[in-house]
This record gives sequence, C-alpha cells and structure tokens, in this order.
Amino acid sequence: MKKLIIISVIIAVCISFSIAEEKTGKNESSKDKETIWKADTFSGLKLRGIGPAVYSGRVSDIAVHPKQYSTYYVAVASGNVWKTINAGTTWSPVFDSYGSYSIGCITIDPNDPLVVWVGTGENNSQRSVGYGDGVYKSLDGGKTWENMGLKNSEHIGKILVDPRDSRIVYVAAQGPLWNSGGDRGLYKTTDGGKTWKQVLKISENTGVSDIVMDPRNPDIIFATAYQRRRHVWTLINGGPESAIHKTTDAGTTWKKLENGLPKEEMGRIALAIPSTKPDTVYALIELAGKGGGLYRSNDAGANWEKTCDYDTQSAQYYQELIPDPVNPERVYSMDTWMMVTEDGGKTFHKVGEKYKHVDNHALWIEPENTDHMLAGCDGGVYESWDRGATWDYKPNLPVMQFYRVTVDNAFPFYNIYGGTQDNQTVGGPSRTSTSHGIINSDWFTTVGGDGFYTQVDPKDPNIVYSEWQYGGLIRFDKLTGEVLDIRPQPGMGEPALRFNWDSPLLLSPHSHTRLYFAANILFRSDDRGDNWKAVSPDLTRQLDRNKLKVMGKVWSVDTVAKNASTSFYGNIVSLDESPLKEGLLYVGTDDGLIQVSEDSGANWRKIEKFPGVPDMSYVARINASLHDTDTVYAAFDNHKMGDFKPYILKSTDRGQNWTLISGDLPERGNVYALAQDHEKADLLFAGTEFGLFFTVDGGKKWLQLKGGMPIIAVRDIAIQRRENDLVAGTFGRGFYILDDYSPLRSVSEAYLNKEAHLLPVKKAWMFIPSEPLGLKEKSFQGDSFYTAPNPPFGAVFTYYLKEELKTKKKIRQEKEKQMKKEGKDIFYPTWEELEAEAREEEPVVLLTVTDEEGNVVRRLTGPVSAGFNRVAWDLRLPPADPTDLKPPAKDNPFVSEPIGPMVVPGTYKVNMAKRVNGEVTPLSDTQTFTTTPLKTASLPEPDRTELLTFSKKTARLQRAVLGAVDAMKEAKTRTDHLKKAIDDTPGADPKLADEARMLETRLKDLKKLLTGDSLRDKFNEPTPTSIVDRVQSVVYGYWTTTSAPTGTHRRAYEIAASEFAQLLEQMRTLIEKDLKNLEDKAEAAGAPYTPGRFPTWKQE
Repeated sequence: MKKLIIISVIIAVCISFSIAEEKTGKNESSKDKETIWKADTFSGLKLRGIGPAVYSGRVSDIAVHPKQYSTYYVAVASGNVWKTINAGTTWSPVFDSYGSYSIGCITIDPNDPLVVWVGTGENNSQRSVGYGDGVYKSLDGGKTWENMGLKNSEHIGKILVDPRDSRIVYVAAQGPLWNSGGDRGLYKTTDGGKTWKQVLKISENTGVSDIVMDPRNPDIIFATAYQRRRHVWTLINGGPESAIHKTTDAGTTWKKLENGLPKEEMGRIALAIPSTKPDTVYALIELAGKGGGLYRSNDAGANWEKTCDYDTQSAQYYQELIPDPVNPERVYSMDTWMMVTEDGGKTFHKVGEKYKHVDNHALWIEPENTDHMLAGCDGGVYESWDRGATWDYKPNLPVMQFYRVTVDNAFPFYNIYGGTQDNQTVGGPSRTSTSHGIINSDWFTTVGGDGFYTQVDPKDPNIVYSEWQYGGLIRFDKLTGEVLDIRPQPGMGEPALRFNWDSPLLLSPHSHTRLYFAANILFRSDDRGDNWKAVSPDLTRQLDRNKLKVMGKVWSVDTVAKNASTSFYGNIVSLDESPLKEGLLYVGTDDGLIQVSEDSGANWRKIEKFPGVPDMSYVARINASLHDTDTVYAAFDNHKMGDFKPYILKSTDRGQNWTLISGDLPERGNVYALAQDHEKADLLFAGTEFGLFFTVDGGKKWLQLKGGMPIIAVRDIAIQRRENDLVAGTFGRGFYILDDYSPLRSVSEAYLNKEAHLLPVKKAWMFIPSEPLGLKEKSFQGDSFYTAPNPPFGAVFTYYLKEELKTKKKIRQEKEKQMKKEGKDIFYPTWEELEAEAREEEPVVLLTVTDEEGNVVRRLTGPVSAGFNRVAWDLRLPPADPTDLKPPAKDNPFVSEPIGPMVVPGTYKVNMAKRVNGEVTPLSDTQTFTTTPLKTASLPEPDRTELLTFSKKTARLQRAVLGAVDAMKEAKTRTDHLKKAIDDTPGADPKLADEARMLETRLKDLKKLLTGDSLRDKFNEPTPTSIVDRVQSVVYGYWTTTSAPTGTHRRAYEIAASEFAQLLEQMRTLIEKDLKNLEDKAEAAGAPYTPGRFPTWKQE
C-alpha cells in the first residue's frame, strides 16, 4: 500500500511537470509571437515619400510667431502640421505620429511662443474632410505634443488663448459632422488644458465654429453657433440653432444677438473684430438660396446692419474673415477667390490671384507691414509683399490630396498617376536616373479640376484615361499632350445620368481597348472611349434623398445649402471585372448594394445584406480575386454616418455569401482601399483613414506598414506587378512607394521564428546617375528646391533578424530597466564585467558579395535591428582611397564620397553573417542575383571585362599613390616634430638639426613630383602635371561612365605608373631608412617623444 502511494505521488508529480512544461511552452510561443508579430518588425521596409510638390494641398490655418515672422506653422487640412523657421525655405513635419492627420486650426500662445495649440479635425464641412481626436498642446515649439482632451470633438473651428493668462484657453468645437453628440460647443480651460468646462452648449446637433475676443477686454467674446450635418446623400449647412452669441463675463453668461440680424434660419457665420476699432464687429452670414451677406455692428454687437449681399461661394468650405491690423475698414474674406472690402463692408472685390491657386482658407497679415501676407489655400502656401497683387508660391510643401492612384508599365521605370482634390490629375516617374531624385518638373498634368481615376493602356503607356469630378472623362495623348473628351452621354429622351463625385473607371484586364465607366448605370466602350453603350439598368436603390431624415427630420427645400457640394444620390462608386473570367463584373453603389453580372452585363444579381455591415453602407471598393474566379473582396465605408469601423468582406461564391475579414484592424479607421498580391492570394493590403495595413493570412491578422509613413489617410493602392512595388495614394501627403514588397510573401509565424533570413535579391540596374543640374541633389537651386528620393541605387539586400544583435552592455541595461520597473534592487556589475563591456565591439551584420568565380568583390555591414532590414550595394568595388574614420561630408555638394570601379554586368551571389564580439557566424543561405545595364552608351566599351581589368589596375595604382600622399604627410609631421625635439634637447648633436632640414627638403621635392608645384599654383602660373593629377584624371574621367577609356586615359595611366615606380623607391628609402635613422639618433640623444618613435628606457 505504501509503495502504491509513493508510485501515485511520483506519477502525479510527473504529470504536473508535464503540464507545466506544456503551459510554459505555450506561453513562450505566445510571447514570441507577440514580440515578433508587430508593426515594428516590418519598419525596416521603408515607404518612400515622393510628393510631389508641383502642386501642394489644402491649408486650413497659419500661425506666425509673434516676433519672428520667418517662423510659422501651417495646419494642413489633411496632412498634419508643418513648421518653418526660415519663411518657407525649408519645412519640417512636426505632428506625424499622433492621433490625427486632419488639422482644423493652430494657435501660438501670445505670451510664450513655444506653447502651441492644435485643434484636430478640419474645420470645414466638405465631403472629404478627415476627423480629429481633440486638442493638442506643445510646450517646446512643436517638438512634442500632448493630447489635452475633447477627443470626441472631431472638428475644431478655432482656439483662442487669453492674452492676460495663458492658462485660460477657449476651444470652439464644431463637433461631429456625420453624427450627433460628441464634444460640441465652446469649451474653456483655466488650468492650461488639464480640465475643460463647456461654457456654451447649444444642442447635440450644433457646435461652435468661430470665436473672437474684444482686444480691450478678453472676457468679452463673440461665438457663432453652427448647426450642420453631412451624409453621403446630403448636406444641411444651417438651421434654427445657428446664431451669434456674446458673453461679457468670460463665458459665465451668454446673450443671443438678434437686433438687425436675419430672422430666417442661418448657416455658417464668420466673425471679425478690427483691433484698431474694437466696437466694430463684422459677421458674414450664410442664408438659404444665396440670400446671405455681410452684417456690421458699430456698438459691440448690440445692433446690426446689413452692408452688402456678398457671400462666399460655399460657406461649408470657406467662411472666414480676417481684419486688416491697421485699417478697420479693410476686411478680407476667404473664398474661392480671395475677396476684400476696403469701405467697411459696403463692397467687396477680388484681391488678385492671376497666378495663384484659388480656394482660400487662411490668411496672415504682418502687423507692421500690411502689404506682407501669407495665404493658405487648396494649392498650399503663398506669400505676397504687395497686398495680393503678386504671389510667391512655396513649391516644397508635399501635401497633395490623392483620391486615386494607378501605375503604368513604362520601361524601365514605371510612371505613377493620381487624381487629387482640386489640384488636377498628375503623372510622373516612380524614379529617375539622375542624382537629383524626382523633382517638380518631372510631373505633368493630364486633366484639370478635381482628379480621380486614371487608367493607362498596358500596351501603350502614351494612352492615358483620366477623369474629373462628376463623370468628366478624357483620353490624354502623352506624346502630344492633347486631350480628347470621351465622356458618355445619355441618349435622346433618356434621363440624366447620376455620376458620383468620384466615378469609377476601369480598363478591362481582357482587352486594352475596353473601358468601363459608371454613373447610376454601367457603360462599356470597346474602342478606347470613342463609343459607349450601357450594359446595365440603374443598379442603385433609386431612393429620393430628399425624403430621408437628417437630424431626426426631413428638411424642406429651403434649408440652408441643402444638398450643396454633394454627389447625386444613387450611383455606382466601385467597379471591377474578374481577370480570370471575362464578363464577370462587380459594382458597388453609394447606397449599399453590390451587383454582380456573370454575362458582361446582360443580367445582374443584387446583394443588399452583408454580415456585420450596417445597411446602405457605401461600397468603397470591390476587388475580384486575382487567383480564384469565384472569390471577391469588398470594403464598406460607413464613416459618413458617424461609424468609423473598418469593414472588409470576402465571398468565395461570387457574392452570394460573405464573411468579415477585417480581423484586428483598429476599430477607429474606416477602409478606403484594397489590393491583393498577384502571387500570394492571402497577402492583402488595406488603405484606411489612419494608414496602410497588410495581412498574410487572408485577414485574420492585420499589421500596419509604418516604415517612414506618417499617420495619414490612404485613399488608394496600386501594385506594379513587374517591380513588385506598392504605391499608396495618400490624402494629404502625396504618394508613398514600398519598393519591392515581395519579402512579405514569405512571412509566416514559422518564418519569423527562425534566427535570420536573407531574402531573394531583385535584379539591379547598372547606370551612372546623371547630374543635369550640374551637381548632385539640389545643386545650386537653393534649399527650397524640392527633390524626392529615388530608391537606393544598386542591388538592395533585404534580410530578417528574429532578435536584435546586442552588446553585453545593452543586454545588461535592458535587464536593469526591467528590474527598475519592477521595483527591484539593481546591483553594480563586477569590474570584470564592466571591462568586458568596454572592450566589446559593436555587433554588425556582414554581407559578402562574390562574382561568378567566387571572388569576393565587396563586403558590406548592415543594421542589427530585429525585424526586416535593407542595405544597398552600389555595384562597385571598394574605394581605393586611404581609410578615413571620419564620416564623409554628405552635406557638401562639392564633395563626392570615394568610389571604386563599377563591376561588370553578370551574376553575383551574396551571403550573410553576424559578427558579435569579434566572432563571425554564418546566418543564412546564399542568394544569387543579376546586374543589368540600364542603358547602352553611344560609344560603349564592347569588352566590359577588359574595362574592369583596366579599372582594377587603375584602382591599384590609385591606392598606392593616395597612400603615398598620406605617408608623405605623416613623414612631414614626424620631421616637423623631430626638428622641434632636437632643438629642445641640450645634449643633441647640432648636426642632427641639419639632417632634419635636409630630410624636409627631400620630402618637399618628392611631394612636388607626387602632388604638384604648390608654389607656382599659388601665384596662378601653369604647373607640370603631377602623378596624382594623372591618376585622378583617369579615375574621375571614366569611372563615371560606361564608355571605354580614351587613349588619353590609358597614356595618363602609363605615365603615372612609370613616374610613380621611380618615385616610390625614393620615398621608401627616405621614410623607412633615412627618417628612421634620424629618429633613432634623436632617441639616443634623449630627445622628447615624437610621432613614429617608441621610447626606450632602462630601469635604474
């Protein structure tokens, strides 16, 4: 019995250990997955922002330093916050990694210019506005920011700081545009934003848009209540709650102002108080049917009088007044064209914008010189020094708002096209062969207006189709620049077409001449748009939008701005054709339908219910699978109903049944775009309100691609299949390219759990980057000259490390950091441990490139960060210049980094190892890749191998010659020190000083032969050609070309080699024998230490 009990206990203990081990294994696996499966793992796959800045983007506000007018901030409506300290010569984005990219207003504390307040969420009610997450504050001039609350405001109109007390701040919160509730009204803090009090509340549908302070008494504040709502189908931009309110006690009590103001329902209202005449208050009031105008009060709002009928073109988009700092009768109005009154509101006229972009939203006027102005508009930032007569454009602010993006198949570098908000449709290169990168002049326009879809003939990249708002469509001839209108028209007696603001256009994957274009019906053209035929009936719900309730009721036809700046309701907004089955068509509508045709449009099947998706949600994107005929993906966007959730669905039976695959995408961030990899079916990409995401498992797990991309809306995604490049069209920061995303195809949990991987290497183009502007990068164009980067030149090696390679010191510090966090004691390391840390080398990744014969041609070191990393090889042998531990002067355009000869085209291999504390360990399999000439020179070298042989021979001579130059410099230093040491040694033979001077003379003679006659050069006289001159004329004369070296180059080499061979022996004798003998004599004489000697000493 006792034995049985013992056996039972042993079994129980074993089982418990087994279970514990199993649990521990699971926990470790889970922990590894959490550690590895994160966005940071992929941050080494950098996204390359390429602008452009040829046009800029919508600016909502400008805040200028109160004393240093060259320093100012620009609030970009959907492109974060930018700062300049040199009047726009250069810019820095200062708000890229916070909770919102959409900015409504920005305010500098008048008492402390380092304190800056930002209100997120654009302060307009336009159809494409982003939404914010409250108020932010910076205490260090924009370097860092803290969210101070009001996170549910979504749109902030203005922020004012009490000039008497910076702790008192007022925030005009317009509140949610798409929904009721939220943080809405006027808020006040008296403790610098720690707490907020709502001092003016109107209702759940009405917020505050504009506020102004009496400059004499900041307790007197005027505030405009703004009732509005927008949905997919409508805009209501006013109502009975829109009004002007006034407080004289800092918000404790309010009075609604009415005397002389309109009795009917008002829309958006703008206010202005001239600082030189503060009893005067201007109000620009929107009414229904363009019945608004400018109202003026001369008694601080007690009484009002209408002075003129002027109103802005669209108050939901403009409606801001800026008073002149000196002349109280001069007030500027932000409008399509900037307007100004100079007679106190009786009349308005255009300021003048002949060569300036229209659609104005912000204006700053210099207080001491009112001719000097900064304007923010849909085209960016402009500056005037003559009160608007002429304008200077800031051509280096890359904040274009792209709705759509596409790529062509141009060779060798493809082009990117995109349609923008109010900045036309542009096209330009994905990269160039110049050292300048991509510059503004590389871009061209295909069609004006607001741009959307572009399609490019896959067989002829000179044929481009582009559209503008509400169904405008053209065919652009890239060769001639000519534009042909090809928009389909309704037939005789047919009803008007309902095109969306952003109507879908598709070039069929089955015919490069076939186009599909959609209004409320689908059109098809088989002849490049010359002729069209309808291939569907009306595919929408055909609802009457004027019968739909908004803010709880149906609004009358006389409502303020009803349906203004809104697409007609009931139209097709997404479209695709299966690339695997011709005629299998999918369309998505703005009223929540997906329609499917399996016979080129002869019959249609309607789907109106989708699991997990609210009814009537906007079908933002529909993508037929590239891999399976029956599979289709759809993205729904319901944010215009105040629902910001992501909705991505998949069907495997042509739309009959659907499954949500949004997985773990962030709950806040609607989806605009989808793309599927053309090789791996489960590799999907999603463009959302707050960034670019990918999944490798068909939607179970999503991760954000952050490498170099700010928080920004990604409205569209295009994949260039030949290059495996992903191009993201962002709404406020231009284009971003993920060059060669193919490493993502390999990703899996098992893959990431291996120690390291060296991924396949893409074919590398060989060419010499040109310098058409004379020098590299910006050349002499000035700092404001905009350049966007090319991808790294040469062969790009991508590798993965499961864990960072760390030094002993870093490992210890990380452990101690965790112990400190846990409140544990941290004991001092032993001296032996500290010594080991001090002597340890920094770890590196080693990449070794070999040629077809196995010869090592280059060794490179790479970063040791965990996750994916990239290193580029410039396709050259190592430089022959002397080793220099100082980093190269990259900021100096006149200084080029040392280069070696370019290798020949062919096949190469690369392997990877790690070096940790001096020990080298192989890490991954070898990868093979090819290098190919990009272009053929006009006079090419037929034998590239012979060219490389000559280059190597030149490099060997250059190595020796430049090494001799440095050796001569060192000898000169040694001689100079010897002369001084001999003079300082009383017992030294005076003849030693004579020997030192003789050595110095011989050194100078040899140096003249080696590097040239510096004395003649000093007096601007011709000097004989030196050995260095001849060698460098060969190196820099033909190492930067793929042509053959000239006869002059070869003769220069022969002369230099012959002269140097003789000179080298003389130098060796002088340095290794004669100088050494003199140093030995100085040492024997007891001279002080000099460089090059080792002191002798005997113990006494």
